[in-house]
Amino acid sequence: MKPSIAGEGAAAHVLVRDPPVETAAPMRPIQPLRQGESAGPRQLNVLHLGKFYPPYRGGIESHLHALCRELIKSITVNVIVANETRRLRESEIEGVRVRRLPRLFNLWATPICPTMVREISRNDADIVHLHLPNPLAALAYLASGHKGRLVIAWHSDIVRQKTIAKMLRPLDDAILSRASALIASSPNNIDSSPILSRNRDRCRIIPYGIDADAFRPRDAETAEKIRKRYGPRIVLAVGRLVYYKGFEYLIRAMARVRGHLLLVGEGPLLQKLEREAFDAGVMDRITFLGRVSQEEVIGYYHAADVFVLPSIARSEAFGIAQLEAMACGKPVVNTRLESGVPFVSLDGVTGLTVAPADSDGLAAAINLLLDDPRLRGKYGAAAARRARDEFSVEVMVDRTLELYRDVMANGGIGAASMP
Repeated sequence: MKPSIAGEGAAAHVLVRDPPVETAAPMRPIQPLRQGESAGPRQLNVLHLGKFYPPYRGGIESHLHALCRELIKSITVNVIVANETRRLRESEIEGVRVRRLPRLFNLWATPICPTMVREISRNDADIVHLHLPNPLAALAYLASGHKGRLVIAWHSDIVRQKTIAKMLRPLDDAILSRASALIASSPNNIDSSPILSRNRDRCRIIPYGIDADAFRPRDAETAEKIRKRYGPRIVLAVGRLVYYKGFEYLIRAMARVRGHLLLVGEGPLLQKLEREAFDAGVMDRITFLGRVSQEEVIGYYHAADVFVLPSIARSEAFGIAQLEAMACGKPVVNTRLESGVPFVSLDGVTGLTVAPADSDGLAAAINLLLDDPRLRGKYGAAAARRARDEFSVEVMVDRTLELYRDVMANGGIGAASMP
């Protein structure tokens, strides 16, 4: 397997995402694109730099899309990312103009776009908002000599590939020295990250946000059909089948759980996890659903009794899937990681938190919730409130705009705190 830094960070169960509508836009090779420009006062102009953008599927990409489509209602937004081919492409997605640069190849799952330096230098943005990890984009920004302010969204440290992380340390130091502000998705991520904790005075906590209304049930029949087929005690997990998700521990836990596990997702560990289920003697109570659509996954959320996020490594920086389950009013069983995972769903408030890599602990927590409808209802109602009040798209965008204003007014921000 090739070394990769692409999958670490925003928990990418993005296999369930339906691609947004994309329309062609006229090429503008030099001048930046402006939305909502008028004869009045000049709007704040922000350039977002990412790896890819939807319809490409990825956790950071979904976050970037959700953020930018709301920001354009208040400011000018440009997006520069890599194309999946060697062609330059410009398009519009839900009002957001996206410039996709020719990609020659990938290095460590990071796109190599030789024209990115020139594209950044030609853009007159007031703020460059850089989404990391993406070392080649960081290098392109430094080489561009761009004079605008720099805001870095630090989605995750490079956790597993320690040699790569050590090699990139000089680049991290160089890009961080230019940043006016760093965005972290939770206070836990600041505390557990050596890089963020050393730069705590420039950190601002802005959790990821979702549109909770998008997770309302489409119809009662869909969830009911799922419950008739797999119920009555349904355990749901959603995510890419990769090492840090810890699904093998959930599979082992099912040997002691009186219920049926629905596992949504695809990835390189599918066959290994199927063997794990066979060896544990639980093939009859686990269904591997593979890749499903956004509409389908909403039905599974609402049909489930309990949602489980069994992640085992800090590469799971947030766990957006648990947030989506919370928006659907479901109690969550998650793990006590040094990341945003236990910050999103709170132990004893919106669900239960157990130690990582603890199959017995997972089984006990799942059984407790399956056996107690009153407790499930209590935690589920609190989960829905927390998702709507603390993790909405509107809250995320308001906090981001406030950060932009602080950066433009003061050149930086103070100590990390919730706005």
